[in-house]
Amino acid sequence: MDCCSQPGLLSVHDALLRMHQQLTPVQEAEWVELAFALDRVLAESVLASINVPAGDNSAMDGYALRTGDAQTEGAVFDVIGQSLAGHPFRFTEQEGVQSALGKMQVVRIMTGAMIPGGADAVVMQENVTRTAQTLHLNKLVVQGENIRRAGDDIKKGSEVLSKGHRISALDIGLLASLGIARIKVWRKLRIAVLSTGDELLSLGSTHDEDKIYDSNRPLLCALLQRLNVEIKDIGIIADDLLGLRAAFMRAAQWADVVISTGGVSVGDADYTKTILEELGQIDFWKVAMKPGKPFAFGRLGAGWFFGLPGNPVSTAVTYHQLVVPAVRYLAGEKSVESVQLNAIAKQSFKKHPGRMDFQRGVLASEQGVNTVVSAGSQSSGVLSSMAKANCYIRLEAERGTVLPGETVTVIPFDSFIR
Repeated sequence: MDCCSQPGLLSVHDALLRMHQQLTPVQEAEWVELAFALDRVLAESVLASINVPAGDNSAMDGYALRTGDAQTEGAVFDVIGQSLAGHPFRFTEQEGVQSALGKMQVVRIMTGAMIPGGADAVVMQENVTRTAQTLHLNKLVVQGENIRRAGDDIKKGSEVLSKGHRISALDIGLLASLGIARIKVWRKLRIAVLSTGDELLSLGSTHDEDKIYDSNRPLLCALLQRLNVEIKDIGIIADDLLGLRAAFMRAAQWADVVISTGGVSVGDADYTKTILEELGQIDFWKVAMKPGKPFAFGRLGAGWFFGLPGNPVSTAVTYHQLVVPAVRYLAGEKSVESVQLNAIAKQSFKKHPGRMDFQRGVLASEQGVNTVVSAGSQSSGVLSSMAKANCYIRLEAERGTVLPGETVTVIPFDSFIR
């Protein structure tokens, strides 16, 4: 057991469960234009008001006919017109009162065009010989061939997307195919972000060897954009009790969620903990995970607080594994499990039993078998290896060092961390 794996630390599973049991999803909804709905969360299910496709249409360029007339190769048909996408064949215009194909009649038809009345199949144009007004059948046709039926894609009245679904670009296309211009979504969460520490430098300032540039805040603000929330950057707050209290109060007055980095590790000035106990309530302070043991969760005013470690990799991992599920739930999104795969370790991975370890790896496929190697240094301060990785190698708390050839669980990076 490593020196940070004290007994009694909250497991990752229990930390997620405790947050979920306390958090209450946003209740205010609003209507938005479909063009601005990307990554918003549906406040009500969407039902189809029409069939898609709206009517029977052709899946091929060819000729619509009655299969009862097409029982022998070489059969000869009269071509009485054509049906184009958006311009269906009209019997009333072409054949007076006729409303369906007559015996040995066909209609030239293009992909996506409506099937004329009476036709029950489409023969591909490659399987016929065409003269000026007649058609010779070169291949037998079966009923329903090359016809897409009304509602094959979406049936009228069916649920297209359910309440709590996060809208993707493909979903926008799907909703547009139904003619939907506006949808009802939950309002955006308001999230304030701040970094703490006297050692931090703002971007663009003169470099100082005794200090480091603040990478955590830009990282978090960028990642939060993937969740389509309102973001307020509170800035860098020095290790000063009065200044930190004022920053937390300012953030809490506006935000549903406040995320801070730094100031939660053993040995740091305990201003963050002191202020949280004064302005809110701390639920838990440490989690049995690596990297990221010093992770705080609790209330801050009327909202919620997430305190992330100061090391950049620890910030990224705890944000992704703990904060993202909580924020998605707060935003009204339905629970979505992360994709997990088995992979063969191509090298050894050092680990001590005690905490669940999220090592950074590179997942590949070799002759259909998933393999994984380390993305580089597993130090919580080395963000470059996190940037090179495409997955976590999730090693169970009780597991020790992994040897080459052993099977491990990997979690491919999703859009919330890339």
